[in-house]
Amino acid sequence: MYNYKISLAYDGSKYLGWQVQSNQPLKTIQGKLENVLGKLFDEPIQVIASGRTDAGVHARMQVANFHTTTYKNPEEILHYLRQYLPQDIAITSLKDASERFHARYNCLTKRYGYYIDTNFFADPFSVRFAYHVPESLHLEKMEQAASHLLGTHDFKSFTSMKNKKKSTIKHIHSIDIQPTSCGIVIYYHGNGFLQHQVRIMTGTLLEVGLGHMEPEAILTILEGKSRALAGPTAPSHGLFLEEVLY
Repeated sequence: MYNYKISLAYDGSKYLGWQVQSNQPLKTIQGKLENVLGKLFDEPIQVIASGRTDAGVHARMQVANFHTTTYKNPEEILHYLRQYLPQDIAITSLKDASERFHARYNCLTKRYGYYIDTNFFADPFSVRFAYHVPESLHLEKMEQAASHLLGTHDFKSFTSMKNKKKSTIKHIHSIDIQPTSCGIVIYYHGNGFLQHQVRIMTGTLLEVGLGHMEPEAILTILEGKSRALAGPTAPSHGLFLEEVLY
């Protein structure tokens, strides 16, 4: 078997997320890739990503791998993918990988960015890629609240995951709130994230920034281990998978 490692970027606006769905495979990023690669290699291809992205979520850098029974030069594969993939999916790197490389299991940390447009009118050139919140945000309080999320915690209050057997303990290395020309971006760096975790943390930090919640409320939310205690889930279109680290 031959193993290939790929890095890709995509606009998730029109897709139902990364993971292939049996009833609508071509409405997912994984499904699109597997369809094109399957035709190139004339065999079923399974593409394994570093992790799933939800419907409407984008990626500047997603990493995946796939195995084949026949070998093709990476340059040939790249040219074929450029010809047949839609323009909202771009392969930024494709190379031979060791047989043991696994995009999900070998991943060490990930970095996400959530983009917020605070202009009175939404920027028409970023409206698909930033959540429009046309109000003044108290960034210092948001930073105070974010500091309580750093480190290792049980993030049960910050996920919509229903699987009670799966651990909800994660480690967050950093949360950085940076100004942009349109508003702010919140960068999250951690060893992994639960379903909707980044979007719920963002919605909660926005509650603090808007004055609806005090920074110290984060401690109560973490201790309560109940989704009902945290803020709303921020919309998917403002979220980007920025980087996957190995």
